[in-house]
Parts: sequence; structure tokens; C-alpha cells
Amino acid sequence: KSTDVIFSVLSEEFGFIGSILVVCLLFAVIWRCFTAARKADNAFGRYICTGVGAMLLFHVFENVGMCIGLMPVTGIPLPFISYGGTSLVTNMTAIGLVLSVTYHNKPRLRVDVY
Repeated sequence: KSTDVIFSVLSEEFGFIGSILVVCLLFAVIWRCFTAARKADNAFGRYICTGVGAMLLFHVFENVGMCIGLMPVTGIPLPFISYGGTSLVTNMTAIGLVLSVTYHNKPRLRVDVY
């Protein structure tokens, strides 16, 4: 219960409000990835941010769906919450790439048209 079905344990311990809070926080991170993709000034940065956001979205959708019985049981971890070093390092590296894209964006003027 501490590995891939951690969302069911969180829901049991913290109830409906706690599980909604966890899902909202994860979707806030995903939303920020897609926002960074929209504001990126080159195509490669948009691809990185969109890919990281899609990866996190798929992992959250698959894991939560697996825990509530809508999806088949697989080994997809819940990002930043499931136990496992490789998953955590991969997710932190992916978020680091998104942060690097947002850091290296050139400021745009309102008169610039792309």
C-alpha cells in the first residue's frame, strides 16, 4: 500500500477533502507546465513543457483511475507521492527542465507578434 496504490491510503486517511486537495495540487503543477509551454519562446521549450505536463497528467490519471477501479492495475506511480527513488528523481528532473525553460525565456513586449 505504500507504493503504487498510495492514493487509496491517502483517501482513507484524509477523506474526500484530502484526496481532492492532493488532486488539485497535482493538477496545479500540470497547469503550470502547460502555461510554461504556452509562454516558451522557442519550439524546443514548448515541446519539453508539453511533454512533461502530458507525462504528469497521464501518471495522475492512470494512478487515480487505478485506485478507484476505473483503469487496470499497472505500476504507474503517483507523481511526487508514491514511494520509489527512480520515480521521484525522474519527476524532479522533469520539473527542473520546465523551470529551466521558464527561466531562459526572453521577456516579450506587447507589440511582438509571433
